[in-house]
Order: sequence, then C-alpha cells, then structure tokens
Amino acid sequence: MINAKIIGACGYGGVGMTELLLRHPEARIAALVDIENIGSPLADLYPHLAGFTDLCIVDAESAAAEPADVVFMATPDGVGMRLAPAELERGAKVIDYSGDFRFNTPEAYADYASRIGRDTRHAAPDLLPHSTYGLPELHRASLTPATAVVGNPGCFAVSCLLGLAPAVRDGLVETEGLVCDCKTGVSGAGKKPGPAFHYPARYDQMNAYKLGGHQHVCEIERELGLLAGAELRVTFTAQVVPVCRGILSTLYGRLARPASPGEVLALYRAFYENEPFVRVFPDDAAVGTAHVRGSNTCALVISVDTRTRTLRVVSCIDNLVKGQAGSALQNMNLLFGLPETAGLDQPGAYP
Repeated sequence: MINAKIIGACGYGGVGMTELLLRHPEARIAALVDIENIGSPLADLYPHLAGFTDLCIVDAESAAAEPADVVFMATPDGVGMRLAPAELERGAKVIDYSGDFRFNTPEAYADYASRIGRDTRHAAPDLLPHSTYGLPELHRASLTPATAVVGNPGCFAVSCLLGLAPAVRDGLVETEGLVCDCKTGVSGAGKKPGPAFHYPARYDQMNAYKLGGHQHVCEIERELGLLAGAELRVTFTAQVVPVCRGILSTLYGRLARPASPGEVLALYRAFYENEPFVRVFPDDAAVGTAHVRGSNTCALVISVDTRTRTLRVVSCIDNLVKGQAGSALQNMNLLFGLPETAGLDQPGAYP
C-alpha cells in the first residue's frame, strides 16, 4: 500500500487529491498537511467527506514523522522547492502542483517566475535537471519508478498541449500563428479571497486576464517546440467565465498542407489510440465541459475550416481533475508501476 502525504490539503487541489485517494485501490492517505486549520478534521471544512475520512489537518513538523512514499505538493509557487529536498531525503517521491519543477534549468524557471512576479532564483536548482514534466500523454517514458520529482503541468497547458500536440508533431499546422483561446471556471483561481471572486462580481460576468503574459505559456511553447523541433510562439488568451469548474480551449492553427476533416480526425484518433484519458470527437459532436466534469478525461472536438485552411480544436477538461489532481494521481500510478488508470477509470458526473 502506497502511503501518500498531501501538503496544502485544505485547498481545492488538496481536497481533490483526497477525494481521489479515498477510492484508490493501492494507496492510503498518511497525512493531511496545511498551515491553517491545524487539528481540525478535513471533513469539518468539506462536509461531503464526512464518513469517508476522519483525518485531521497537521502541520509540516508533525507530518515529518509520518512515513510517506509519495508527497503531493498542492501548494502555491515557491513552497514545493523549499520542502521537496527534505521529503526526498526521507525517501519519498514528490509530485508538485506548482511551476516549481516544470522546468529543467534555472534559466527556464526564471523566465516562468518573472511572469508571475516571483523571485527568479530557484531554492533547489540542483533538483531541476532531475525533474520530469508530468504530462503522461507526452512524457510517459520518463515517468517511471526511477523518477523522484514530477512537475505537474498547469491546467491550461494540459488542455492546449493535448489539443495541439498531434497537429504540431505531424507538421499539419504552421508553427507561426498558433492561437489558444481559453476559458476557465472560477475554481481555477483556487480558494482566493478578494472582491473579484465574490459571487456578485462573478455572476453573469466574463473577462480576460493576464493579457500581458500568462505563466502557462512558458510550458505550452516549450512542449510544442519540442514536438515541432523548433522554437515557436503562441497567442494565448485566458478568460474566466461564471461556472464553477472546467476549461474549454479553442485552438487554432493554419494548415501547412491540404487536409480534409476526415484525414485530420483520423490523425488525432491514431495519435491518441492507446491513451486512456483522451477522447476524440468529430466536429458535429455536442461535447462540452459538462461531459468531462469530475473525470480525468480530455475531450477533443476536431474541426477543419476548409474555407480558411484553419485547423480548429476544441479541448475540454475538468481543471481540478485532469488539470490538477487527476494528472497528479495518473503520474503517481506511473511512478509506482501501477495501472495508469487506477483510481481514475470512471466517467464524470452529468449533468
């Protein structure tokens, strides 16, 4: 049985991982760690967990005594890099939700950190060359029992990369002029206080944000560049819409060669033929965020505008599952040699 520790257990990412681990056949929660609500049962904060777990929140010092095989850092940027070395020293594997370990060099991390206004110096730079970017559909070969540190991908990045990867790797689209138009539910901001996230401010309101540069662009451009074999840039627009959870990304690329809708659909289906969590649909499928809610599934609707020679892909994920806790658990399964679908092979909740 895998002993798992969740640091940042009181946030949406932490409770999402708790929900998943409670039904995992080969894992148990050893400790729930946070800096707030120490001594309180997690079920007091999240009553839907009553009867499923009686674990209380503990501080990091108390949790250090608990043996753990894997530590999920459901924490903001800057926390994982400070705590990971000690967890690794105790023999645990670390899966970090933030951007602390998504990049393999201090320079690449500094570019990312500058976009979010953080100190560009990494607290554990020696770990960066050994970290693995945790998107299994692109890096499964590197996610093995020998892996110790995983940088979980950003939620927007998951949606965009899965939507564009087949076309970019195949050379189907030109590498210039790629557009990622992305809409997310309010939960993507986390349990953030402030008037901009109060119900009156969010109800019946949609707005774009971080137009000067979103932090997830760094990983999107790097991963697509690796697939294309050349540096590339994307135009990325993030928007928040008045729903609780879900990401819908509409992705555009100009076709580099003539291709019919059927040919492109076949390309995508072949690329994801053996992927348990990606579903590919034709352009007449009425698929949206409600159909992936609560699941680790990414749904892709493939469309070709033959008039303008434009590929259009609509990519839908649950930002809190495939965009966060679900991907992290998928990574854990691979790191421990378990079936990749363990604890995740189920549909979402509809409607």
